[in-house]
Amino acid sequence: MTTAADRWRQSLDAWALPDNILSSAEESPWIHPLALFQVPEIIEPSPSHDRASEAVREGSTVLDVGCGGGTAAFALTPPATHVIGVDYQTEMLAMFEVNAAKHSVACQTVEGLWPAVADVTPSADVVTAHHVVYNVGDIVPFVCALDDHARVRVVLEMPDHHPLASMSEAWRHFWQLERPDGPTPLDLIDVLEEMGVHARREQWSGAMRVGQSLEQTAHFTRIRLCLPASREGEVRDFIATQPESPKRKLSTIWWDT
Repeated sequence: MTTAADRWRQSLDAWALPDNILSSAEESPWIHPLALFQVPEIIEPSPSHDRASEAVREGSTVLDVGCGGGTAAFALTPPATHVIGVDYQTEMLAMFEVNAAKHSVACQTVEGLWPAVADVTPSADVVTAHHVVYNVGDIVPFVCALDDHARVRVVLEMPDHHPLASMSEAWRHFWQLERPDGPTPLDLIDVLEEMGVHARREQWSGAMRVGQSLEQTAHFTRIRLCLPASREGEVRDFIATQPESPKRKLSTIWWDT
């Protein structure tokens, strides 16, 4: 029988790029540019931050998995006074450490992929993982490790559609390639229920992660489209013709441990 976890993995597998496109890329399309993961000067309130803050007390510890610059963690400081960042990119962890110093909180970082580094990562009162789960095909051990490390609550944030879904029209335009549309937060809820984790979900609208300029957005998009640098102008012109989508639907999913 096909399980919810199987369906989740199969839906993510459908996002794999055809070999002929991937082999033509001058650089890896699977990029996570630092510019898109920096912590803003003012961290705007959100349901994800609110649900996490409910479980934070003075002196609490926050573990941020797939931390990037650490927006999920630093939204909780204060009252949290100790943050732990996990990321596979050294540059992200360096940014996380700089931001911890700015927020005057104790900081620890762990380099590697979750849950492979779970055994060397301390537990925390609250565990967050924002915009990570769509990168995780083997979702059950990932979630189990989050749950095992949280003393009070786990908070996930994810778009209601795959983060690359916004590029579907570009893939169609440049490669005549149709992209899938799953999985969704409801599929993740099915996985959690199957695991015996009774999570809650809150849907809301939030800002898109975009480049600081049309040129920067075109650069990142061109790389993700596996196109050569010589075609960046074409990508910029294409983006300029597309309607702006400053907001997207997001889901906060959380449970107490």
